Amino acid sequence: MTNSAINGTNKQKQRAVVICPGRGTYNKDELGYFHRFHQGRNNILEVIDQHRNKQGQVMVSELDQMANYNMRLHTSGENASALIYACSKGDFQAIDTDEYDIVAVTGNSMGWYIALALAGALDEQGAIALINTMGSMMKKGVIGGQIIYPIVDNDWRENTAKIAHVNDVMQAVNTLDDCEVHTSIKLGGFIVIGGNKAGLKQLEQRLENIDDRYPMNLFNHAAFHTPLLTETSKQAKQLLNASLFNTPKIPLIDGQGKIWQSYSTDTQALYDYTLGRQVTDYYDFTKSIEVAIKEFAPDKLIILGPGTTLGGATGQSLIKHNWQNMSCKQDFISQQKDKPFVLAMGIAEQRALVI
Repeated sequence: MTNSAINGTNKQKQRAVVICPGRGTYNKDELGYFHRFHQGRNNILEVIDQHRNKQGQVMVSELDQMANYNMRLHTSGENASALIYACSKGDFQAIDTDEYDIVAVTGNSMGWYIALALAGALDEQGAIALINTMGSMMKKGVIGGQIIYPIVDNDWRENTAKIAHVNDVMQAVNTLDDCEVHTSIKLGGFIVIGGNKAGLKQLEQRLENIDDRYPMNLFNHAAFHTPLLTETSKQAKQLLNASLFNTPKIPLIDGQGKIWQSYSTDTQALYDYTLGRQVTDYYDFTKSIEVAIKEFAPDKLIILGPGTTLGGATGQSLIKHNWQNMSCKQDFISQQKDKPFVLAMGIAEQRALVI
């Protein structure tokens, strides 16, 4: 029974779609995130740390409580993935379910694996097995890399000239010997491009410099969601079995915008997508947000921590569809001040509205 029922009120729950973060969200400011917010949820860490201990890896509880942030250590795939998963799962459990009805779960890139876990498509052991295995794939050497580049103007509106510029440069680079670049993630107002080292070097030289910041190389990131990870996909299927997957308890929106429903999901197809196309083809986070708002009509989008990096990309995706009459960056900022539609749990004021 909900609190509203106990109190004799008929308050209706708000519909919420939960968004899970990907790599690059546990940074220096997030050091100690789990310890700060989830000391009472040590059962989460126990399962994760037991699994990692068997693999001879540093425990997440130790990584989270280190005195100093070590970029190379904390951002390496085998550590960042498990850290972010632990923090996100803690945040998910902290959501006030008397206030919010979670109608769907989605995520960005590695956030897809977290979404699978939170939606119930993986049990606790299956979740850390998948997340830790995929996060550790680059332990022997990172395959290629990623850069991020904006495709919107200063008002967060899609800029057709920028999009054409990026496409032209990518096409030109791919004609060069030993160069290979691909769209990796469609991330709201940004495109993430994955490629081999030679291709990315050419790309950085040829793309127009923006604000002395872009194109930006993403540290310790491989060429995720591109054909360069075809062998990684094959290895993952050898290491992980389809029996890990269950039908989700909450609808899932994947990186193509497909909805995996509770009663109609083919778990073999979910396994094939997760370790197949999801690994080797681009991840369309922008599309997943479009499907979330249009198919589930949420009152709120809740972005799990750690970090706050998905807020802008989510806002840009909303502007693309003029959601709630938001047509530019200032509209989004004003909406967030007056009656926030996007609640990022990595922001204290917004977190207070969720837990």
